[in-house]
Amino acid sequence: MTITRLAGVLAPATTPTLEQVTQQRVSVVIPALNEARNLEHVFAALPAGLHEVIVVDGHSTDGTPEIARQLLPGVRVITQTRKGKGNALACGFAAVTGDIIVMIDADGSTDPAEIPRFVSALTEGADFAKGSRFAPGAGSSDITALRRLGNRALGMVVNATFGTSYSDLCYGYNAFWAKHLPVFDLTPDSPGQRPVWGDGFEIETLLNLRAATTGLSIVEVPSFEHDRIHGTSNLNTFRDGQRVLRTIVTERLRRRSLQR
Repeated sequence: MTITRLAGVLAPATTPTLEQVTQQRVSVVIPALNEARNLEHVFAALPAGLHEVIVVDGHSTDGTPEIARQLLPGVRVITQTRKGKGNALACGFAAVTGDIIVMIDADGSTDPAEIPRFVSALTEGADFAKGSRFAPGAGSSDITALRRLGNRALGMVVNATFGTSYSDLCYGYNAFWAKHLPVFDLTPDSPGQRPVWGDGFEIETLLNLRAATTGLSIVEVPSFEHDRIHGTSNLNTFRDGQRVLRTIVTERLRRRSLQR
């Protein structure tokens, strides 16, 4: 599969406003676990004209839901059913009422001001707009050398196995049309709310692979990843790297079964 890439430097002057790129209803989903101190910065950078902002709380103990409601009147706060970023996103996606879904992080690493660029990629014909820190004009001040190496190696495996040309496999800034949500086959609820595959950080890889295997039109959007503003990440390089590798194998087998 050929992945189209948008070129350009991510300077504020090159980023259009949301009103300039679409009249569609844009929903933003933000998974958050103990991110109360970061929400002020994230909300301040959200573009005007959004249809809804959904914060999915991961059973926080720092008052994240209350702070979200204080900072952004009208915000929708829901509580995820299980644990993990993947489950939080699945719950948030299921609650969306807009036409376009954008997923960003609550720690300030993904820049909400870039949202119109992702939406523009969709309104210009893409089904799935995938953020990339390694496309021309992109970058990161947060990724470590080890994570960069691991991301590159896993990306090479995916591109060779799935016929894709992704430049950045493990990045959580994506947007897609809500009508395509069924192709990702996510599970917000499970019997007894037992854990299911895709509940963790592997969700980003899972979304990218299922978008590719179902034939969605994918555009890579250059994005700059910033340092987390406050707190520490729940990401574990080795543990989550293993989960990503397992995701690649699992999705390869899943694709074979669907092709039979």
